Amino acid sequence: MVEFLKAVLFGIVEGITEWLPISSTGHMILLDEFVKLDVSPEFWEMFLVVIQLGAILAVVILFWNQIWPFGKKNNRHPVAAEGFLSYCKKDVWLMWFKIVVACLPAAVVGLLFDEYFESLFYNGVCVAIALIVFGVGFLIIENRNKHTRAKIRTLSEITFSTALIIGFFQLIAAVFPGTSRSGATILGALLIGVSRTVAAEFTFFLAIPVMLGASLLKVLKFDGVISGNEIMVLVTGMLTAFIVSVIVIRFLMGYIKKHDFKVFGWYRIVLGAVVLLYFGLQSI
Repeated sequence: MVEFLKAVLFGIVEGITEWLPISSTGHMILLDEFVKLDVSPEFWEMFLVVIQLGAILAVVILFWNQIWPFGKKNNRHPVAAEGFLSYCKKDVWLMWFKIVVACLPAAVVGLLFDEYFESLFYNGVCVAIALIVFGVGFLIIENRNKHTRAKIRTLSEITFSTALIIGFFQLIAAVFPGTSRSGATILGALLIGVSRTVAAEFTFFLAIPVMLGASLLKVLKFDGVISGNEIMVLVTGMLTAFIVSVIVIRFLMGYIKKHDFKVFGWYRIVLGAVVLLYFGLQSI
């Protein structure tokens, strides 16, 4: 029973931090310092990634009409006037092609160096430094953009080159835990003139293939034996992450229509400083 309550706690943290630009993996690593799941080390490594599937399901359900590329109803830009292609939404297909382009940098590096970077950077100090650096980045970019009108205000205005640049920012998050995948891509998008709302939406959609791919990679590489109890822990965490993600995504989309991301920048800086202090005291 205690392990399921812990799984719920991890699911809540995942659901909140996956979509806010404050680093889900960083928070999960930090939470593990204080709340230990009674599972095998191999399962724990997989759990950290696969629990994100619950969060992804929330995006799929909330944005279904914007991401599903087929349908006759509300198809303003069909690929063709008649036949099968009349059911294909040209604008949605283009968006997915851009997402594929944005995924390429992280996909290539992840496949080749995933385990190496994980062993090198998955620790509290690296998480803290990444939290602080990108927190400062949010403050600088938001102050710079304070009196500037965004150049890209709709998803269709994102070009393939813009998508690739955002993809390279996502690569930073793939290498350094604590950076935040959503934080890195949103920051990169803001830096090149994308509006907050469009930056957030593109980040959400970009997460779908990225997290599915990362989860599949972890499952395929898992060479341990998984118990029935561990399966239930994983399902509990994923379900909790899904429910919390629905609430958080709705909150964030409403929040950024009237506010900037500076509050998240300050949060990252304060949390990073606390984490550095904690691990500094531990080393004494």
